[in-house]
Amino acid sequence: MTDAEDDLPETLSTYLRLRGLEPTGRRSRRKRRVPGDGESIPFAPGRDPHGLGDVIAVWTRQAGWDPLLAREDLILKWREVAGDETAQHTRPVGLDAGVLTVQCDSTAWAKQLRIMRTHIVTEIAQRFPDAGVQNVRFVGPDVPSWKWGPRAVPGRGPRDTYG
Repeated sequence: MTDAEDDLPETLSTYLRLRGLEPTGRRSRRKRRVPGDGESIPFAPGRDPHGLGDVIAVWTRQAGWDPLLAREDLILKWREVAGDETAQHTRPVGLDAGVLTVQCDSTAWAKQLRIMRTHIVTEIAQRFPDAGVQNVRFVGPDVPSWKWGPRAVPGRGPRDTYG
């Protein structure tokens, strides 16, 4: 058998052999078929059944939901991240552009947690790396304010119109 015969596709070499154009010395020998990605081979690696959690994890990774689910887990497990006592006085209220906003019961708690910010950000980054939290913003309790939104006019506000 020559190298030229090995290079021909099997269908073309069969056609030439049947037409009598090129005699071959080989008998009708079956070519071993190499299975592709879409074919199943019994007892091959990857054939074991997977658990439902593993299958869902693969689907969420393929759909690109991992960061969203990590953020949700961070909000749901805030008590574990911050600790029991801190979690009694705080609650996460928003996560936008890598900044987690946490509302505190008092301004004293907000100030204390601002001091501990690096520890909390490090804890979040270790437990939830896919959440994408880069900073934490601690705010005090909601109090009435004369400032309405980020585009408010700077100055004293409505007090300068009283007299």
